[in-house]
Amino acid sequence: MLEKTTQPLDAEVTLVVDDLTVMGDRGDLALNGLTLQVRAGEILGIAGVSGNGQKELMQALTGQRARLGGDVTVRGEPYAGKRQQNRVLQVRSLPEEPLINACVPDMSVSENMALRLFDEAPLAQAGFVRWPRLRAMAQRWVDEYRVKTPGIDAPIRALSGGNVQRAVLARELAGEAKLLLVSNPTFGLDFAATAEIHARLVAARNRGAAVLLISEDLDELMQLADRVAVISGGQLVFETPADRADRKLLGAHMAGGHGNETAEPQTEEIVQ
Repeated sequence: MLEKTTQPLDAEVTLVVDDLTVMGDRGDLALNGLTLQVRAGEILGIAGVSGNGQKELMQALTGQRARLGGDVTVRGEPYAGKRQQNRVLQVRSLPEEPLINACVPDMSVSENMALRLFDEAPLAQAGFVRWPRLRAMAQRWVDEYRVKTPGIDAPIRALSGGNVQRAVLARELAGEAKLLLVSNPTFGLDFAATAEIHARLVAARNRGAAVLLISEDLDELMQLADRVAVISGGQLVFETPADRADRKLLGAHMAGGHGNETAEPQTEEIVQ
């Protein structure tokens, strides 16, 4: 059982998504006025049947998809998913299929692990990469995160899915991340890799990071999240504290139903 430390109820609101509207690949609205908040030191889990806007939400937050409307702020600052904003606001992401969405497959393990830091001290000086320092940093992370690899100079595409996840997670958790944007982090992974990634996410949350966790695995959300919200038709339609969540009610909302009328009511944050 993963242990989560108690966080203050008035913790800083780190991520605010207000009335976000995003177009889907087929020309229809994938997100239609979606609103949410995530506080420091909590995991907000987003549950839903695949195809209800989860992919588009992650892409819109990480700057991979245009926003038609709405506002996103991180720690009170407008946020568009730009690299410099990620650096200043300490935003990190672990997207679905990281080999495709978070790596350059033909580049080495060490180069991929340094993608966020290669152009700043101590890895760079006077515009030049300091390769011995970069490789030493990558080796430390490989050892700390137990990344199984033929070597840090091997192309990252040579790694298994779980080890790609570990490598990306090492990079994204470097320093003090204030916000983690995470999507289906353990899909297709074995038990050992899943348990380790879960532990890393909870540890970041316990250190005070705000975590937005999108997952199609309800068990994963129930285990990790402090709050669970359901996305359906591009909107959040229901929210509940995870420790009081009713699986049947969550399932009913995920399927587009209304659930049991006597169950916990929808929150004012979701239902306007």
